[in-house]
Amino acid sequence: MYPQEIVLPMKEELTENGFSELLTSDEVEAQLKKQGTTLIMINSVCGCSAGSARPGVLMAVANSRNKPDFLTTSFAGFDIEAVNTLRQHLRPFPPSSPAIALFKDGQLVHFIERHQIEGRPAQMIAHNLIGAFDEYCN
Repeated sequence: MYPQEIVLPMKEELTENGFSELLTSDEVEAQLKKQGTTLIMINSVCGCSAGSARPGVLMAVANSRNKPDFLTTSFAGFDIEAVNTLRQHLRPFPPSSPAIALFKDGQLVHFIERHQIEGRPAQMIAHNLIGAFDEYCN
């Protein structure tokens, strides 16, 4: 598990911008039972999370006319229980962090894996997400 002093500033980048944390298995399950769209950012300490994933997610939310009903996040390597439960809902995709998942009425409808984040600018991640928001968040 990562040290809290390293993780908290990375969590705050999302929570200070309207994202709710999913910290337990029960919170993940309850969230995915809600009707509507839920964006879940699986946060990470890696450079691609800081340089592309988090900024891309925030850019997409700020610049999309259609937005998910719920903005949520869990931190890989820190919110262990929540991330393990979430990954069960992401099958058949292998574990990936960072990663960005969009659920509609509890069903996974769009997923961006780490290999689709690494080496790509935040603007590309944002563009990808805005397209998914336009398709599923109406």
